[in-house]
Amino acid sequence: MIFDYWLALSIVGGAVAGFGLFLLAIQFVPATPALGPALKRLHPNAAPTAASVTAERLPAPSRWPATDLAILARTPERHTMTIAVAAASGFVLPLVLALCALILGIQLPFTIPVAVSVALAALLGYHAHHSMRSNAKAARREFVQALAVYTALTAHQVRSGHGAVEAMERSAAICTGWPYQRLRSALLTAQLQMRPPWDELKSMAAAIDVVELASFADIMRSAGADGAQVYSTLRAQASSLRDQLRVKTLEAAKTRTSKLDIPSTLLIMIILVLIGYPLVISVFSVR
Repeated sequence: MIFDYWLALSIVGGAVAGFGLFLLAIQFVPATPALGPALKRLHPNAAPTAASVTAERLPAPSRWPATDLAILARTPERHTMTIAVAAASGFVLPLVLALCALILGIQLPFTIPVAVSVALAALLGYHAHHSMRSNAKAARREFVQALAVYTALTAHQVRSGHGAVEAMERSAAICTGWPYQRLRSALLTAQLQMRPPWDELKSMAAAIDVVELASFADIMRSAGADGAQVYSTLRAQASSLRDQLRVKTLEAAKTRTSKLDIPSTLLIMIILVLIGYPLVISVFSVR
């Protein structure tokens, strides 16, 4: 009877391992691009069709944070697949170890590997999602750092006599890195769609949840639409962004320093116990 349980466990473990390998393999298969979102990016001001209105009324396929996925350039389907692969790996590993123990002749209750598999699958799935949120925060902070440099460069281009659009394009072409690639892509999209670039940057700011980019787009809109002199405003925003980043860096450093106080305090307490214990024992032994 025990052998039947382990046989069923082996079959389930093999099936889950095969499904995990299948999920991993399809990640390398090129996916068919979605035609609807591509046409929407090319024609953002087109009148909505009945199909698009119906699709907008339908519930969202997932509840993942859209802004975090956007800043990382990931799709909800890819994030779901990542969590599924991590959970499947956590579910299979204890079963494989239990199978190895069975081969070695070590008998374990059937509920132990199953419970460990479920707990480890939930833990790894949560870790994959939490890692995505942490990476999104780090990417958003990196984007703000790049935006501070981009704002200062745009201010210098404006002072050199270039127009608002040309200043933005020339500044984005100078620097390297993924934030500037996103900025260049947004400017190119605006150029191809024949729309103001600050509107495209405003849309990107809402998509990736970077308020500072929306403020920059508002400043450039005033320069492009009204012909306002925005050099001083851009310099002030660049300085404000640097101060904001400096404050956040100091707060993070203080937090890490306070966390380092905990092990040092525990070490001191252990040393005091090691020093005081022989003295206390010697006093009580004399009495």
